[in-house]
Amino acid sequence: MNHYQIWHAIELFAKEHGLTCSGLAKRSGLDPTTFNKSKRQSIFGQPRWPSTSSISKILSATGASAQDFFKFINTDDISESDDKDLSEIN
Repeated sequence: MNHYQIWHAIELFAKEHGLTCSGLAKRSGLDPTTFNKSKRQSIFGQPRWPSTSSISKILSATGASAQDFFKFINTDDISESDDKDLSEIN
């Protein structure tokens, strides 16, 4: 499991619940920019990971389980080098 896969799972999880990443954050009581792509790396290019608290809050807000979230992490075919366009999700 890598950085990209976790963020991709958040994007897919939001979409499954009919939300954008911003909408998912708001529904969860988080700042709407919490899951923005601009917050996924530091200014030095180091990956920023979503906190376990943020993951817990999105699960609570949607009534989902950890298993519901982690089903979106497919370690077989997703990598940081994938050129998948996820802009329509955000």
